[in-house]
Amino acid sequence: MTKNRPVNILLIEDNLGDVRLTQEAFKEGRIEISMEVVMDGVEAIKYLQKEAPYTEKVTPDLILLDLNLPKRDGREVLKEIKSDEFLKRIPVVILTTSNAEQDIMKSYNLHVNCYINKPVDFDKFFDIIQKIEDFWLTTAILPTMMR
Repeated sequence: MTKNRPVNILLIEDNLGDVRLTQEAFKEGRIEISMEVVMDGVEAIKYLQKEAPYTEKVTPDLILLDLNLPKRDGREVLKEIKSDEFLKRIPVVILTTSNAEQDIMKSYNLHVNCYINKPVDFDKFFDIIQKIEDFWLTTAILPTMMR
């Protein structure tokens, strides 16, 4: 990532506890991030397509997506992201409590970049977020998303 701006992360998560944990875990990281949160699938698509009230939002560099969302579930959101010519370049990491084989297969069939089972243990959750930061924000080279 470029050093002159923070990494933009969109967290699509409806559980406030998990939102807070994710925010806290990234605060302890080494990378400066800017995190936006939307709490359902309909708002996620509006955000990504820059519809009101999100017209001025920055396109994320990375999306963390829960599968079990209200209004439109994460599978539908993933399908929409990966079928859009611009949005499909944004890496999507599924971060969910589901370890069901059909969810894993469907997510990869929809071209998710990574599928992670969300641990319930606090320390393990922080470790997972650190690994996401280490790989996706330090090691991997992400496209510059301008739109």
